[in-house]
Amino acid sequence: AAAAPLPEEDCMKLNPSFVGIALSSLLAIDLWASKRLGVCAGEGSAWGSARPLMKVIEVSGHGIPWLLGTFYGLCQSDSSAARGVLNPLLLSLLALLLDLVMVAVVKGLVKRPRPTHNKMDMFVTISVDKYSFPSGHATRAALVCRFVLRHLVLAVPLRVLVVLWALIVSISRVMLGRHNMTDVLFGLVLGYALYSVVEHCWLSPLNAPALFAFW
Repeated sequence: AAAAPLPEEDCMKLNPSFVGIALSSLLAIDLWASKRLGVCAGEGSAWGSARPLMKVIEVSGHGIPWLLGTFYGLCQSDSSAARGVLNPLLLSLLALLLDLVMVAVVKGLVKRPRPTHNKMDMFVTISVDKYSFPSGHATRAALVCRFVLRHLVLAVPLRVLVVLWALIVSISRVMLGRHNMTDVLFGLVLGYALYSVVEHCWLSPLNAPALFAFW
C-alpha cells in the first residue's frame, strides 16, 4: 500500500527553507551567546559578586523612578520661572508612557520567555514582565538618552556619561540573564524610534502658551 502523505507542517520541517534555516541558526547563536554573557545571572555565576551593582543599574533604568521623577518635576513647574522646562517634561512623560504601553503590547504579542538562567527577582514587575522580547530597560535607556541629549545643555563629558549609562543599562540586561541579546538590540531600536515619533508629533513652541494655561 502507498504510504500516507505527510502533513504539510511535517513536510516543512523535513524541507526547511533557507530563511528558516538562517533564522533558526541566528536564534541558536543568540541563545548561546546570551547564556555565555549572563555572567551575573546568579550568585554562583562567574561575576556573581558584581550582581548587586548590576541590580542597582537595573533600578536606574526602571520605568517607575523615571515616571515619578518626571511627575515630581511637573508638580514643581507651576511657577513662571520654571515653566521653561514644562514642555520638555510633558514630552518626556508622554514618551515614557508610550514606551511602557508599546513594550507591554509587543511582549504580550511575541510572548518570548525569559532566558532559562534568569533569576526572577526583578524590581516591581507586572504580568507581561514574564516575557523577554523586547527589553523595556533598553527601550527606556535609548529614549531617555535621546531626550537628555536633545533638551538639556550639558558639557561633553556629561553627554558621554549619558550615552555610557544607556549602554551599561542595556548590557546589564544580558549580564543579569534577564534578556537575550536580540531583546536588547530590538529594544534600543524601538526606544530610538519611539522618541522620534513623540518628538515629531509633539506641540510646537508656538502652542506652548495654551499648554501652560491647561497645566
